[in-house]
Amino acid sequence: MTAVSMQAPETPASPWLIARLLAEGAHEMRATGFAGMTYGLVFGLMGYAISTFYQHVWQMTMGLSAGFFLMGPFVCCGIYDLSRQREQGGKLSLSRSLSCWLRNWKSIAFFAAILTFLMIVWARVSVVLFALLAAHDYPELKDMMHQIMASDNASFLLVWACVGFVFSGIVFAISVVSMPMMLDRDADTIEAIATSAVTLWTHRSAMLVWAIVITVLIGASLLFFLPALAITAPLVGHTTWRVYKTLVPEGFSLFGAA
Repeated sequence: MTAVSMQAPETPASPWLIARLLAEGAHEMRATGFAGMTYGLVFGLMGYAISTFYQHVWQMTMGLSAGFFLMGPFVCCGIYDLSRQREQGGKLSLSRSLSCWLRNWKSIAFFAAILTFLMIVWARVSVVLFALLAAHDYPELKDMMHQIMASDNASFLLVWACVGFVFSGIVFAISVVSMPMMLDRDADTIEAIATSAVTLWTHRSAMLVWAIVITVLIGASLLFFLPALAITAPLVGHTTWRVYKTLVPEGFSLFGAA
């Protein structure tokens, strides 16, 4: 039988910690020979695919773009493994990182299914919100943002942003350290999700800053220059690993034998 551990919560981390962890993430990128940029290129190709998809079903563009944030923890799995390989010493292997999820495939596959379900639901909800509330059709991709920001779309923007905040908040809460933890400690999905939620609650200010940083880095890349994802995605991935190693102590477990 298992029971929730009654360990005392840690002292909340300072929001300034994220600046240090970002620097450590950048150092990790260099130390791994920028191998993580391979995964960043995958993000970029996904962005271009969405742009192409827009020509046929424009209503799903914003929902699918937001899916970057929902599926990010899973797509970055290989980046986490590159950091893990470096930490353990030995020769770095990009090919080994491609199959890293096999070490704990049941838990990771279950978690990926949860993220996929949330992304699909969000994409459909986004389409419905466009259909019900948006005031324009958007035949030209370059005009999309200008028309969406028009004053007669204020109600749509407010509702879409609020609903999107709920979805992204849920995903961030369950994934902030869960994927690195499943890779590193063979934790099961439920324990990893619970640890993420506890980490978010314990270090609320730092996690808020981290969420804003992720949104700015990935969001700006999506909106203004897709090739930048080759840099911003691995930076976020390596920094996420540092966040996990810093905020989840070695040997820490929410569940212990009762």
